[in-house]
Amino acid sequence: MPLPVDVRLMNFTASLLLSALLLGGLAALLWWGLRNPMFAIGQITVSGDTTHHSAASLRAVVAPRLRGNFFTLDLAEVRAAFEAAPWVRKAVVRREFPNRLAVELQEHVPAARWGESDGELVDERGVVFEGGGADSEVARLPLLTGPDGQAGALLAMYRTLVPALQPLQLPAVALELEPRGHWRLELAGGAQVELGQGEPAELAQRLAHFAATAGEVAARYQRDAQAIESVDLRHAGGYALRLRGVVTGRTAPAAAR
Repeated sequence: MPLPVDVRLMNFTASLLLSALLLGGLAALLWWGLRNPMFAIGQITVSGDTTHHSAASLRAVVAPRLRGNFFTLDLAEVRAAFEAAPWVRKAVVRREFPNRLAVELQEHVPAARWGESDGELVDERGVVFEGGGADSEVARLPLLTGPDGQAGALLAMYRTLVPALQPLQLPAVALELEPRGHWRLELAGGAQVELGQGEPAELAQRLAHFAATAGEVAARYQRDAQAIESVDLRHAGGYALRLRGVVTGRTAPAAAR
C-alpha cells in the first residue's frame, strides 16, 4: 500500500532538514578550518641542492609571497616562487599536516657562461638560467655567444669540437655563432679560429686537421702552438695560420681533402 500523502511529506521534510543540517555542519567546519590559526603555514623545510642558497635565505624570500593556509595554499605558486630564485631548476613542494611545507630543490649544473650579460649561464641540458654573481668556478667555464634560443646548439657544437683540439693542447675558452651561421672559436691565449659554416662533423674534421698539423707548421718558424694568433679554416683543402710575427699557410694533404 502506498504511504499516505502526509506521511510522505513528513519524510521529505525530515530528509530536507537533515541534509540542511549536514551541509550547515560542513560549511561551519570549512569556515573553522579556513579561519583557524593552527592551519596557517608556520614552517617551511628546504632540502636538496642548496649549494648556492641557504635554506634560510630562500624561506625569507618566498614566505612573504605565500597566500592562504594549509588547505588553500596554491602549491603551483609556491613552486614557481622557489624556481624563480637564481640557480634553482626544479622545486617539488608538498604539504605536511597541519601547517608545514616541505620543499626539495634541484639546482642547475652549469656547463658554460652565456652571452655578454653578466650572470647568465647555460646548464648541462642547454638551458639558459640566471646564475647571479659569478664565482671562481663559473669564471673558468667557456663562454658561448649566439642568437637567443641557440644555447643548446652552441653547447652541443662546443662538445663536438673540444676533442678535436686534443693534439694541440690548447683548450677552447669561447665559441661564437654569428647570425649568418658562421662559427668562431677562441683558444686559450686568445687565438681566434674561424670555422665558417658547416655541420658539426665537418667542422670538427677541419679543426682536427689543423690541431694535428699546426705544431709542425709553428716549429718551422721556431715557435710553438702558444704563438698562434689566428686561424682561418674556411679555405678549401687547407687553412691560413697567423703566428706572432709570421704569416704563413698550409695546404691539407690530398687524403684530407
